[in-house]
Amino acid sequence: MYLLELGGQDDDFAVFEARSAASDVTRLAPGLATARGVTDRLRQLAFTRRADELLGRTDADVASARALLEATTVQRTGTVAVRAEDVRGTTGIDTQHVERELGQVLVDRGFAVDLEDPDHTLRVLFSEESGGEGVCAVGWLAVEADRDFGADPTDRPFFQPGSMDPHLARALVNVAGARPDATVLDPMCGTGGILVEAGLVGADVLGVDVQAKMVEGSRENLAAALGGPDTDAPAVNWGVARGDARRLPVADGAVDAVVFDAPYGRQSKIEGNLGDLMSEALREARRVAPRCVVVGDRPWARTASGAGWTTEAAFQRPVHRSLTRYVLALRR
Repeated sequence: MYLLELGGQDDDFAVFEARSAASDVTRLAPGLATARGVTDRLRQLAFTRRADELLGRTDADVASARALLEATTVQRTGTVAVRAEDVRGTTGIDTQHVERELGQVLVDRGFAVDLEDPDHTLRVLFSEESGGEGVCAVGWLAVEADRDFGADPTDRPFFQPGSMDPHLARALVNVAGARPDATVLDPMCGTGGILVEAGLVGADVLGVDVQAKMVEGSRENLAAALGGPDTDAPAVNWGVARGDARRLPVADGAVDAVVFDAPYGRQSKIEGNLGDLMSEALREARRVAPRCVVVGDRPWARTASGAGWTTEAAFQRPVHRSLTRYVLALRR
């Protein structure tokens, strides 16, 4: 069993993303979840920071944490360090006191402490539901996320206001199933941020946009992030073409997933009715892929259903007072 430390503030969304890299993921407490197994893809998640081999869980106090460790057989050799954390500051626990107490348990068992470069790190995480009981979970650090995201949108060769944050883009492509040997298509690719994150986790990527300026800019960004024709070994295969999301230049079932950020009604220049555009784009996405993840400034679930999709999950992610992003994970 593993303990996952979640990032961000939306645990439900973080848990859903984690299920793309781990099995039987279940929320435990604010910022924490458990999983029965993890894969190497966990390193590439946006909203999971670390995974620990779970020793056990107990009440959220120092004495209980120490008693749990004292009752546990430790089958490890080498140096150790203890790291305690009050996840999201929910419990008010004295983490330094926790580290001293549990560190002493390990010293009494003959372990040497190395706070700079230990062979093993024991993590002690405390969390508490609002108005509820707290939990302490103890485990050995097993996997730490790489946090190797693409550049901040403002630092890319081509930038436009409204570009998606790399963390969200990474989560969307993970949810869609981006990985080596998969192909991800963004039919409204804009500056290419979603494609960059899909490529960084190993997927081949295809982008389409109706605006020539966006096609050229997306190509610049992808070449900078993933390598281009003039490099010896591009990291993945990628391409961007000018086209219409309602009539994609892609064969039936040719890609593994479609991921896109829908036009935002008050900000985007579109021809015709936005609802009609989304209905046709979602039908076309269903023609070329078995999975789709779409994000927009309104819930498109009814439109997706009308296009033949089944909604697997839906999330609301507030950005600021006047904008909430709605995320839909769809399957054919």
